[in-house]
Amino acid sequence: MTHRIAEDDYRDPGYRNAGYRDADYRDEGPLDPDDVYPSEDVDKKGRTPAQRKKRRWKIIRRCAYAFVGIFIVIPAIAFVITYFSVDVPSPQSVAQGQNQAVTYLYADGSPMGKDVPSGGNRQILTPQQIPDVVKHAVIATEDSTFETNSGFDVTGLLRAAFNQLTGKAGGGSTISQQYIKKATDNDAPTLTRKWTELAKSFKMNQTYEKQDIITAYLNIIYFGRGAYGIGAASQAFFHKDVSKLDYTEAALLAGLIQQPGRSENPKVAQGRWNTALDRMLENKYITAQQRQSAKFPDVIPLEESKDDTNAPYRFIRDQVKAELGQHGIDDDKYFAGGYTVQTTIDKHAQEVATKTATDALKDQSDDRLLDSLVAVDPKTGGVLAYYGGPGLVDVNGKKQAARDWANTPQNPGSSMKAFDLTAFLKMGKGINSTFDGSNNRVFDGRVVRNAGPSSSCAGQCTVAEAMKRSANTVFYDMVLNETHPGPVGQAAQEAGVKTKDNGGQSLISTADANIALGGGNTRITPADMASAYATFAANGIQRDRHFVQKVTNAQNEVAYEAQPSAGKPVFDSSADKAKQIAGNVTMALGPVVDFSKLKCPSGHECAGKTGTQQHTKRSGEPAWAANANAQTWMVGYTPSVSVAAWVGADGDQALHGAGTSPIYGSTIAGPMWQKFLDGYLKGKPAEKFDQVPLIGAQAPPQQQDQSAGDDHPPQETNGNEPDEPGDGNDHGGPITGGPTQPNWPTGLPHWPSGRPSTHNPPHSGGPSTGEDPPQE
Repeated sequence: MTHRIAEDDYRDPGYRNAGYRDADYRDEGPLDPDDVYPSEDVDKKGRTPAQRKKRRWKIIRRCAYAFVGIFIVIPAIAFVITYFSVDVPSPQSVAQGQNQAVTYLYADGSPMGKDVPSGGNRQILTPQQIPDVVKHAVIATEDSTFETNSGFDVTGLLRAAFNQLTGKAGGGSTISQQYIKKATDNDAPTLTRKWTELAKSFKMNQTYEKQDIITAYLNIIYFGRGAYGIGAASQAFFHKDVSKLDYTEAALLAGLIQQPGRSENPKVAQGRWNTALDRMLENKYITAQQRQSAKFPDVIPLEESKDDTNAPYRFIRDQVKAELGQHGIDDDKYFAGGYTVQTTIDKHAQEVATKTATDALKDQSDDRLLDSLVAVDPKTGGVLAYYGGPGLVDVNGKKQAARDWANTPQNPGSSMKAFDLTAFLKMGKGINSTFDGSNNRVFDGRVVRNAGPSSSCAGQCTVAEAMKRSANTVFYDMVLNETHPGPVGQAAQEAGVKTKDNGGQSLISTADANIALGGGNTRITPADMASAYATFAANGIQRDRHFVQKVTNAQNEVAYEAQPSAGKPVFDSSADKAKQIAGNVTMALGPVVDFSKLKCPSGHECAGKTGTQQHTKRSGEPAWAANANAQTWMVGYTPSVSVAAWVGADGDQALHGAGTSPIYGSTIAGPMWQKFLDGYLKGKPAEKFDQVPLIGAQAPPQQQDQSAGDDHPPQETNGNEPDEPGDGNDHGGPITGGPTQPNWPTGLPHWPSGRPSTHNPPHSGGPSTGEDPPQE
């Protein structure tokens, strides 16, 4: 019988204090095991240890479910969705955006040639065309688990994640992932890109056989030297078909995949080759004996890695590439767009320039002679012809890339005097101003001499006469005491000379008066001289030199097009004044052509200036080297074309013509200039220069021509600026005619020299030793 107590009794403290427990008075029934623990084990919320344990496991289970859902189930679903939504690019589609030849056209749209990447255009090879030794080399070097992974390597991914977190280099990409990265041209460091890449890599491995995957990879990967794909790389590095590669050659190409941009660095190439061989040995693709006996393969020189048989002239291509880079088509994009480049080059002009420059050196006894010729259209700034020498030269039996002599700065010699005169005219002084043109004048203790009797003139010699005779003493005096060097350098740059601090190659030094005679540290490229003289031909309107008319891509869309240039007036802010200054320069340069025993093309007026740079004799050289010259020029123009012809050598060398006779601007460069103009302008309409008012005073009364000075060089000279010998023919008087006398500017009170001269002084003196600026 169960004992019960009254409610009031239960609540009586006495009963509780008598030792009865509350449990003794509860309802009968089995006790919950949890109820037997002492009350002190219950937490603040009334939960026993067992309850707390159960709750902890409940939380863990829920977290595990959430983890699985977030990191496994949802990604799996997303991966499946991504898998079915992406496509794997084929090698054929990738090839369309890589390694495409660039087509070059002449100005008239006729073909000039194709610039084909190293090793030729991309070759899409089959698995059977690529030998196993090549596949094994690449697998060992790039992805040793390739044969077994499913498109990605878990350990590689973890390693890549760790490296990224710790700031270390190195990734975990498989060959499949690298293929996708290259095929999509997407290397952005984002999770979205990596996720899509994994899905595509996995799909690729589910869709294609391993042989197809490694072949696809080898057909598009970049190896350096502009070669995309193993077929092109085999040609670019070894001039071999890929089927003929041995394991050492395969190892080098496999190693370069990681650093293709440093393929020409011997240390890097050797290191990558060793790495590839070591990994091939680890993966048992080669034997220990093969590894030990391996020798670094012979790689063909970079210059021979391209087939230039049908390529455009190398130096035109280089100039075009540099110009395209300024308009957003740099080296990375150059071969990627299937571009067609229409140049400014006139096909006929280029053929004449190449033949003329090549023929000019054929019969010369001095095999050190080099030459270049550049022709520019004054009305557009477009380059009509560009010859900088042969593109390749033989050095010890091997072909090497030659220097572009049309883009190499040289001392311009007396051809610089056109800029001396420009600066003088900008001061308001004219070509009939007079100077002492006698020989062996002393300036600040230094002796300046003329080239000889025919290059000297009277004590009161007009600037026009001094220009015709190339009297050094007049122009040195002019620059030292009148214009000063700075304005001469400014005039040259205004005309179009681009210095190194202004995007060009030329150098202009205004530190001393040597600039007057084109000596010292003043060096200008033939291309710049052609452009600068083109500004005189264009009546003082300067237009930048350019090679490109239009560029279209593979879809025939215009990627770049040069806009016609109105040019800008230089030498003065007023176009009329600029024209007057340029026209007066032309007046002075016109008689130089005939005085130098050259002729203008039939029906065309022309003007120009020769220039010569004297060789500095060195110890051990023969006596004749003291009178030898190192560089010679003829720069001149008609209203439609400006041409610079240069003949010289690599550095300061004692050049000679027949026997030991010195060469001058009028002996090789001059005839080359004339022959080009005759060939290019043949059949073209006759042309004359615009007439402009004379600047400064009229000519003084005509004086008897005289040849001052002597033939002997002074003792104190630095010997760095001779000029051509004159012929002492019928060019007496201060100024004896413009470009052609019957078309001398009208509107003047009288001819600048009173009337056309008929005086024919006897020829005096022979070829001189040249003209010299003072010592530096």
